[in-house]
Amino acid sequence: MAKHQFQTEIGQLLKLMTHSLYSNKEIFIRELVSNASDAIDKFNYLSLTDETFKEENWSGKIFIKLDKEDHSLTIGDNGIGMNEADLMDHLGTIAKSGTKAFMENLTGDAKKDSNLIGQFGVGFYSVFMVADHVDVISKKAGEEQAYMFSTDGTGEYEVKPVTKEEHGTIIYIKLKDDEKEFLDKRKTEGVVKKYSNHIAYPIVLNYTAEETEGEGDDKVTKTVSKSEQINAATALWTLSKSELKEEDYVEFYKTLAHGDDAPLTYLHNRVEGANEFTTLFYIPKKAPMDMYRSDYEAGVKLYVKRVFITDDSKELLPVYLRFVKGIIDSEDLPLNVSRELLQENRILANIKQNSTKKILQTIKKFNSEEMEIFTSQYNRMIKEGIYTDMVNRDLLLDIVRYKSSSQEGLVSFEEYVSRADSEKKEIYYIVGENEKVLRNSPLLEAYKKANIEVLIMDDKEVDELVAPMIGEYGEWSLSDITVIDAPDSKTKEEQEEISKEFKPLTDKIKEVLGDEVKEVKISTRLTTSPSCVLKDTSDPMASMAALFAQIGQSMPEIKLVLEINPDHEMIKKLDGLSDESLFADIAWILLDSAKLSEGLEPKDKGEFVSRITSLATKAL
Repeated sequence: MAKHQFQTEIGQLLKLMTHSLYSNKEIFIRELVSNASDAIDKFNYLSLTDETFKEENWSGKIFIKLDKEDHSLTIGDNGIGMNEADLMDHLGTIAKSGTKAFMENLTGDAKKDSNLIGQFGVGFYSVFMVADHVDVISKKAGEEQAYMFSTDGTGEYEVKPVTKEEHGTIIYIKLKDDEKEFLDKRKTEGVVKKYSNHIAYPIVLNYTAEETEGEGDDKVTKTVSKSEQINAATALWTLSKSELKEEDYVEFYKTLAHGDDAPLTYLHNRVEGANEFTTLFYIPKKAPMDMYRSDYEAGVKLYVKRVFITDDSKELLPVYLRFVKGIIDSEDLPLNVSRELLQENRILANIKQNSTKKILQTIKKFNSEEMEIFTSQYNRMIKEGIYTDMVNRDLLLDIVRYKSSSQEGLVSFEEYVSRADSEKKEIYYIVGENEKVLRNSPLLEAYKKANIEVLIMDDKEVDELVAPMIGEYGEWSLSDITVIDAPDSKTKEEQEEISKEFKPLTDKIKEVLGDEVKEVKISTRLTTSPSCVLKDTSDPMASMAALFAQIGQSMPEIKLVLEINPDHEMIKKLDGLSDESLFADIAWILLDSAKLSEGLEPKDKGEFVSRITSLATKAL
């Protein structure tokens, strides 16, 4: 019997389970029962769709055995089972990088950290919070040989051939000396009812109890073996809403999400008509840890007539709703529908469309507190949806939220237009990387003076791509303030007169700055700052910025336009300055300080500092 070393990350995980996570040890039962249910789901599907596995008298079951004399707890199932390779792949290593992500997300709070266990697919290892030794005996359906995986959780494991009649898995847990509470019938039954009551297969508890027979001197106490089903064994989503309480939905969610937190909301619907199906969806209060990973796990399980089909299809909901957890149960799909066909199946496409709309309508109806929680976690996902889902675009635009130049917190487009000029019908916005820089941008000055609200879009990577393609919200146009003329009290004729008056100055500044700027001109948007910079919107590359961002390419340099404020004292004095060297220094400072105001860097930081130092010295 060969010994094997655990994968390095699993060794770290086992050490954590053994020494750190003690606040919620009972979850090991939840995790092992959930794994058993998944294994039965998989064999149930085979037994109905594959002639090789059609067994006349088979029905899925899970058992838990409490043995006080042996100080052990055993959990078993008659599901699909594992062979030698499966045991080593699933228990000795973790194929995806979930373990590493799990370790990185630990908070140091034992209760919170224990809730992460199931989310990262490492639920089996929770058994080492209570176990001195674990034997996993398993036989894969369709194979003759069974195997046993054995470990004490200290860094090594063994796998050897054994004898087992029925396919399925038995997990024998030798409990630590101080974990006898899990041998108490009431304790274990309570844990199962709490976490696993709506597992769709019977969970049978085997235990011993003392019974007394006779009376007086004939009284005899015997130890009797007992067996009883301790869960409802009814798929919760198949029950009508009137039969269920909120706590039923919440406890079922905890099983799905492998955690102790309640969801933000849930929606349970049954649809009848051309297609008949039931859905039960949950929106978590906190975003899944793997939401932005390319190997994220889908949160929705597909059933056909209560038969589990798959839990790893990313076709059941749009990608931007990957945070949603739940169940889809169809009455119309064929049991043997392949994963490839799921992508093209018309019935599933209808279910997907209906489900997406229901979820978005539910989100749209959130009260202010719920919406605040939702947007703190998923606002970026909604923006992703705006970019990819034209069918539900209007709903998504009602849900998305942005920061505002004049309001606290996040605001919706609907709230913005309720306060804005109903004649102009424009929604103004500015995009950048840093909220503080955007709020202090000189480009906002004219809007602040005119008391015009501007949306602050500080998630540049996404907003720069999404905002231009929104285009309109109802009859209102979205306008990027960096590419449009700012509100101004002067007439067009007055502007032309000022530009003509200052043309010698703007030409001279352009001569000093050379190719560093595309143009120098008089500004209509500045009220307190002497200068600002903008991208040249006539440059064809400017219109391609979103495309470059989409394909992950760095953007070619776009020449900036420098605008100067003719009403600023600095500009007025510069206009009559005869010292050529001082003039050049100030021209560069106007450009570099304007860049800094927009979160950009001067071309030469050393020169910028030198010029500032020189001017400060002269001033002193």
